[in-house]
Amino acid sequence: MDLTDEQWSLIEPLLPARKLKREDRPGRTPTPSRALWGGILWILRTGAQWSELPREKYPPYKTVHRWFQGWVRDGTFRAVLRALALDLKERGGFNLEEGFVDAFFASAKKGGPASGKPKRGKGTKVMAAADGAGLPLAIGAASASPHETKLLEATLDESLIDELPERLIGDKAYDADKLDERLWHQRGVKLIAPHRRGRKTKTQDERELRRYRRRWKVERLFAWLQNFRRLVTRYEVKVENFLGFLHLGCILILLRQF
Repeated sequence: MDLTDEQWSLIEPLLPARKLKREDRPGRTPTPSRALWGGILWILRTGAQWSELPREKYPPYKTVHRWFQGWVRDGTFRAVLRALALDLKERGGFNLEEGFVDAFFASAKKGGPASGKPKRGKGTKVMAAADGAGLPLAIGAASASPHETKLLEATLDESLIDELPERLIGDKAYDADKLDERLWHQRGVKLIAPHRRGRKTKTQDERELRRYRRRWKVERLFAWLQNFRRLVTRYEVKVENFLGFLHLGCILILLRQF
């Protein structure tokens, strides 16, 4: 499914001015940006190889792929995502009373940077923070080897709206006193996570832990993202390209809120 006219009207003004490329030279008709986005989103949704892009509907796959890589390099996809998120924030579209953090594993077929070797094999860990409704607030991708507590703060640094929820709820993997202290003193965020088994000193308020029941909302965000087949398995050698697809997935999720 391609972008609707209304959705494209939100995206188009956010795109940078196009630099002259080979296919845009005098005597040639420039490839419309909307057609390029349509081809890229087809790859995102289907998970197919670039060479399988339907020629009867989209520009040549090499052209689409070249523009995709260019937009990844210049940060276009993240900039569009951030602009949409800030717009949605101004409309009151985020619930920042509480948020949720978690990660999912994407196997990396071609290896490459940021593809560690955990027990499940070579792959990449996708870390995300979601608002109280499950909408993306921050997203990142890194080697699946490091523990999630080490990836969390780096992901929060990528906040799309320069603001974090008052409380962040995670599972037992995030039960770490030093992490609690840093998030509170450096970011003003209270971390809520069930205690690990055998923990001697209890630090969590049982009343606050009731919020853990709603942690399924970040799982719903992951389900939305994994509806885009290109995000289930990482086929990109460069983690930057995989992150570009993650940004596109989040863009489509936020567009539903307008």
